[in-house]
Order: sequence, then structure tokens, then C-alpha cells
Amino acid sequence: TAAVAICCLWVFGINAQGFFAIAFSWLLLVLAVIDLKTTYLPDTLNYILLWLGLLISTQTLFIDTTASIIGATAGYLILWSVYWLFKIITKKEGMGHGDFKLLAAIGAWTGLSLLPAVIIISAVTGSIIGIAMIVFRNHERQIPIPFGPYLAIAGWLCLLWGNEIKSFIGL
Repeated sequence: TAAVAICCLWVFGINAQGFFAIAFSWLLLVLAVIDLKTTYLPDTLNYILLWLGLLISTQTLFIDTTASIIGATAGYLILWSVYWLFKIITKKEGMGHGDFKLLAAIGAWTGLSLLPAVIIISAVTGSIIGIAMIVFRNHERQIPIPFGPYLAIAGWLCLLWGNEIKSFIGL
């Protein structure tokens, strides 16, 4: 947590933006650890992250209020749509509802423009680690692998270095 805080202050400075970036980071870290241990993302923490992102958008610390609202809405609807498409095709649930809420919360902080980067980074990272777990650690395919930690990592990276990441991946 100290390294994450130092990173936030290094990128944003010792100001309101830096301190809110630390709050965002620490909430993501707690959510990631809980999801890794339980495969559950608590609504209470997701909602704190979401509402805090919407609230601070009124001060335009990271994005403006319109971008925050659109980012939150799009974040939720993107994964909600993927969930239902997967469920219709396979007749199985592919992810938990907490993942929708977490991406909505990340969208409230980063806006719609960074959501493609968050999704790409989390999907690629999750796929690589998931495949490695199956191949090298004999992780059974039927046992779910939590997606929240990958969303959290991607959301954190995009809040801190979003413009650089968008340029790097060509968005």
C-alpha cells in the first residue's frame, strides 16, 4: 500500500488529486484481495468507489461529471452485456455481478475513453495468468478465476497513466 501511495503522489503530486488517487488505489487493492480470496466483490466497497468517483468528478480532479456518469454507465453495461451474451450462448454464468459494478466504479474515475484500455489490459492479463494457472499449476477449468483483480490492476494503471496507455495501444 505504501508503494501504491508513493506512486500516486509521484504521478499527481501532494494535492487533492494525489490523495484521491490513493483512496482509489487502496479501495481497488482491498477489492482485489477480497476477490482473490473469496471470488466475491462486496457491493459496499464497489459502491463507495463508484460514488466517490462520481462525487469528485464535480471538482474535475480527473474527469468532469458528464464523463464520469457516462463512464460509470458504460462500464456497467459493457460487462452486463458480456455476461448475458455468454449466459445465452453457454447457459452458464461467466462472471459475477460484482465485476459489472467494479468496472462501473472504474469508469466513474476514468471515463468512457479509458474503458477500452481497462478492458484490454484486464482481459489480456487475466487470460495469460489464467492459462498459466491451468498449464503450470493444474488449476481445474471448472474452478472460477476471479476477474476483479485484473480489472483493479487495469483501472489503477489507467487512472495513473491513461493517456500514455491509450497512445501505446493505439486507442
